[in-house]
Amino acid sequence: MLENVNNFLTEIIDEDIKNGLSERIHTRFPPEPNGYLHIGSAKAIFINWSIAKKYNGLFNLRYDDTNPVKEDTEYVDSIWEDIKWLTGEEPSGGVYYGSDYFETCFNCAVQLIKDGKAYVDDLTQEEMRQYRGSLTEPGKPSPYRDRSVEENLQLFQDMRDGKFADGSKTLRAKIDMASPNMNLRDPAIYRIVRAHHHRQGDKWCIYPLYDFAHPIQDALEGITHSMCSIEFENHRPLYEWVVDNCPLPHHPKQREFARLNVTHTVMSKRYLRQLVFEKHVEGWDDPRMPTLCALRRRGYTPSAILDFVQRAGIAKANSLVDIKLLEHCIREELNETALRRMAVTEPVKLVITNYPEGQCEEFEVPNNPRNEEAGSRKVPFTRELYIEKSDFAEVPPPKFQRLKPDGEVRLMGAYIVKCNEIVKDDNGEIVEIRCTADLETRNGMPVDGRKVKGTIHWVSAEHAIDADLYLYDNLFTLENVNDVPEGTDYLDYLNPDSLKKLTGCKLEPSLADAKEGERFQFVRMGYYCKDRESGRFNRIVTLKDSFAKTLKK
Repeated sequence: MLENVNNFLTEIIDEDIKNGLSERIHTRFPPEPNGYLHIGSAKAIFINWSIAKKYNGLFNLRYDDTNPVKEDTEYVDSIWEDIKWLTGEEPSGGVYYGSDYFETCFNCAVQLIKDGKAYVDDLTQEEMRQYRGSLTEPGKPSPYRDRSVEENLQLFQDMRDGKFADGSKTLRAKIDMASPNMNLRDPAIYRIVRAHHHRQGDKWCIYPLYDFAHPIQDALEGITHSMCSIEFENHRPLYEWVVDNCPLPHHPKQREFARLNVTHTVMSKRYLRQLVFEKHVEGWDDPRMPTLCALRRRGYTPSAILDFVQRAGIAKANSLVDIKLLEHCIREELNETALRRMAVTEPVKLVITNYPEGQCEEFEVPNNPRNEEAGSRKVPFTRELYIEKSDFAEVPPPKFQRLKPDGEVRLMGAYIVKCNEIVKDDNGEIVEIRCTADLETRNGMPVDGRKVKGTIHWVSAEHAIDADLYLYDNLFTLENVNDVPEGTDYLDYLNPDSLKKLTGCKLEPSLADAKEGERFQFVRMGYYCKDRESGRFNRIVTLKDSFAKTLKK
């Protein structure tokens, strides 16, 4: 499958190979360990991993841990687990950390100073912003731009030795303050930050900025194609400037692709952190979140996510992908693979008055009618059952084909029953439906050949297990959360109905042995996944697939 991956990036690589590229294709995924990976990250992973696979190349995982303020080993560990889960393997090129290259980055900066291509600046961030100019006006040079090489070398060493306060000085590349590309107007490449680093401890108090560290890291690892999201396209000239002007053994090639934006959700790590830390959700793995760990907990599979990424497309133009496409991908997969089970979400008791008390028989029902190899299972049948409250109507609407007074319905895989009586409580609520069964039914069909249109599912009251079902909807009511109306905040569009909890549900007894992460189709109800919390199942997706019709057009 991966050998057939084709997009504009593979066309670039094909052209490079045609023009004499002799190096083995080498890609990387460089996440910052300051949050959990999300479905947008899955696109970047897929692109770099699948291209390495296609060309029999290497794929690196490199943690971009150059900002210690928000980084944590919790995120390092979660990224590692997500990468292995999504791809099914460890990175073929190895696992690296940007912080392991700090000494080399420092030496590259020193060489730039010696070559007159970098200087220590005393301007504050606000002053640097003012000096930078605008899209229509050139910037003006810092008054510290012409410091001597000797003074800059000493000041930079003093920065490393901790002699200056945080933010009081920066090291800037000396490029062109009049460049039409704002990123080339003497960008900062080192800043002073006193923060404990998750790997380096307190060894460093200066840290390289991303645009400086990233190309150095790529070059040192032998990356042939540095593929990143489209917002870095204007940064490419700086990427190439760093590689051209630093003493590095290799020259990677940067190319950009559009980010993955999905309806009714956010991808900004800042927003995701806010949702978690302000407790708008239960955590990073709340099944309403777009994080990979949340999708995993909800019941999504790696194959469905990668299928979604491919169907959404790899291009340079930004677009907004309907979340229904993701739902279609997992629904299409589970329709073929998920075992069928019976679950009653709003139970009402059904008593078969002509069935012997204390008797129990077992009916054999298929585990998946679409897959004979899935086999079958035996389900206990007793005098007292539970059925869905919505499968009975005292005053049925037109064309209602389920159970009604004096009406017949087929119990899935078992007998045909006829409603004879209903029992209500003091509030007028139906608490029991009394029926008689056609005990001569064979394989769900009456022996006299009469037609019974409706079929409903059921669970033996004696054998049923109790469970809670968690039903999820979109986290946001707004389709494009990246474009909120003026004067509003994205939090204003949190969906108050994004989670519905159904308690006291009745499930067939085989589900008592369900393992965490195991997926099922609850017949007529939807696809569910066993949660890590005891007695809880998360709804992955409903049975209805309106998006499939769109794909066929």
